Amino acid sequence: MQLTPYLKTWSHPHKPGRTILLATRRCALLELSDTMWQRITSGASLAEQEQATLTRLGVLVTDRETEKQALLHTFDNQNATSRRFEVTAVLTLECNLACPYCFEDPFRGNLVMTKATADLLVARLIEQMVAGLDVLVDFYGGEALIRLDLLLDIAGRLQEAATQHGVSFTFNLFSNGVLLTRPNVEKLLPLGLQAVRTTLDGPPDIHNIQRPFVSGKGSFDTILTNLVEVHDILPLSINGNYTRDNYHRFPEMLDQLLEAGIDPAKLRDVSFSPVMPKADGSGLGDHGATCACTAEPWAIEAHLFLRQEIIRRGFPTEKIGPGACMIEFEKDWVVNYNGDIYKCPVFMGDESMRIGSLAEGAGDYHTSHRLDIWQNDECLDCAYLPICFGGCRFFRKLQTGAIDGVDCRRPMLDASLKQLVLQDLAARESKIPSAC
Repeated sequence: MQLTPYLKTWSHPHKPGRTILLATRRCALLELSDTMWQRITSGASLAEQEQATLTRLGVLVTDRETEKQALLHTFDNQNATSRRFEVTAVLTLECNLACPYCFEDPFRGNLVMTKATADLLVARLIEQMVAGLDVLVDFYGGEALIRLDLLLDIAGRLQEAATQHGVSFTFNLFSNGVLLTRPNVEKLLPLGLQAVRTTLDGPPDIHNIQRPFVSGKGSFDTILTNLVEVHDILPLSINGNYTRDNYHRFPEMLDQLLEAGIDPAKLRDVSFSPVMPKADGSGLGDHGATCACTAEPWAIEAHLFLRQEIIRRGFPTEKIGPGACMIEFEKDWVVNYNGDIYKCPVFMGDESMRIGSLAEGAGDYHTSHRLDIWQNDECLDCAYLPICFGGCRFFRKLQTGAIDGVDCRRPMLDASLKQLVLQDLAARESKIPSAC
């Protein structure tokens, strides 16, 4: 047996004589004695159970080169075996908020999916059900709940079809939270609603500037009231968008959630991200700093700080895991309000990244989206590959004007992964006894 090439190790900074391992292909996190680690690296004989455990967790492999070659076929295998078809469906590009950083601002407007397009969407998804696939839809906008009538109609028909064909239909919802009232949620739950992702951009004075109603009035109180009312019956993901100047104040919002009576144990996750450039590459000007590069030092510092504050207050947050883009998955579509098909929401409005339509079907996007961009020796030799897979194609396109290389995450991961691992270890140790 050999050590996997997809492994990061660190001496434990707080426990002399202990080594931390992260096997990135399995995202398995281990803490071992230095003695045990030396036995592994020296090739000493291991007990059968020790070897079996290290193999199961991805620390040991039969052959390093074979594992590299297997990674090349990661998505081929997943696409061949997946039994679920996933669609992000844009019901409307209308919105009741006027966020100055809105990603969709360059192409947003009074644009709504017509009944004919909705009928075609339902028909396409029923085709997948007939083929034996489960269907998951993420309803998206704009603000999807502005067209609650359309959402109810589509979800109702798909739920009925799923029952008829012996498959499952579920859906998630991206919502700014303004219309996420308990009565609306109670209408959607029987049709398959399983989770909602919503946004609070820090404490009220920051949020109300970054996410005001179209009228200019602040939206924080309306959204918080709704979250309090529904968080006990619906898994919620709460996100927020920060700038270089205001991220340090976001923990104030976490405290306000607790004070309002929101139980962290009932939430799906909480996470914050830097404001990114708009779809056309423009930023916020004097309003604040956007982030178009994952390795910007301030963004790394902000991420580590905020993740720690989230964990410290008992909120669930994202775990270290695979970073594969939805572009890689054959059975994932983004369907715009007009029926055009894309592979990622960030490319909506970019005609060069359109891959087809509901009427004509999806075409070949292997070249346009550079599905092989990470399939090179440098990436295959990188321990970070299983949690990166070439990074974000949109960021690369912003930086160079084309998807002409990977959005390498090595500088960012070099600067942050150890601290992320230590955060997770500390959180684990606070809940369960430490193993020898």
